Amino acid sequence: MNALDAALWIVVPYACLAVFAVGHAWRWRHDQFGWTTHTSQLLESRILRLGSPLFHLGAFGVIAGHAMGLLIPASVTEALHVPGHAYHLVAVWGGTVTGVAMVVGLLLLIARRFVVGGRVRRTTTAVDRVLYLALAAMVVLGMSATVGENLIGPGYDYRETIAVWFRGVFLLSPDTSLMAGAPLVYQAHALGGFLFLALWPFTRLVHVWSAPMAYLWRPYVVYRRRPGAAPVPQPRPDVVRDRALPPR
Repeated sequence: MNALDAALWIVVPYACLAVFAVGHAWRWRHDQFGWTTHTSQLLESRILRLGSPLFHLGAFGVIAGHAMGLLIPASVTEALHVPGHAYHLVAVWGGTVTGVAMVVGLLLLIARRFVVGGRVRRTTTAVDRVLYLALAAMVVLGMSATVGENLIGPGYDYRETIAVWFRGVFLLSPDTSLMAGAPLVYQAHALGGFLFLALWPFTRLVHVWSAPMAYLWRPYVVYRRRPGAAPVPQPRPDVVRDRALPPR
């Protein structure tokens, strides 16, 4: 193991994970009022109505695909008698569909920020611009790996190399040799993923951890119109006080 491999595949991942954890703790302690999506939906919602669902559903699909591919060893799917060819087809085409949805949604959200209306543009901060660039880079690298290497190209079994190294990072035993021979686009995507985690706590993405999941099971709020005539406006307290006082 040379120094460069150790820096790229050991030092950088652990440094990014440390920034991810400490950054969230610092953000929660010092910037709870900024722990929000900073939504600008009230300013313009036509493009958001299409772009936001596409981006979020695509992102959820991409995250689920990464979790399945990186965290579930090949031995598990083999024990479940899942054919390798079937797994490959589902992974490639599922990643392509969800990736395309995420790309279209991201483009719509970026266009809304920078093309539609000055008010929406003025709510876009420098950190938002960095976040959009990072997301775009991650999407381009991920789609290049999925489509370029596996759909159009000869294919690459990342479950035997990158996935093993990735699990080793969290098991405190990363094998750098597994990443040294991986295609360049996969190496860039892996490094970009950890750098993206380091950026996460300083962006609006922190709202993910405050998602109102209770809305999924709480009772509905029912609004009913009160029957009868409209209530009579009541006089102000100072008027009532002045009427009650005896004349001087």
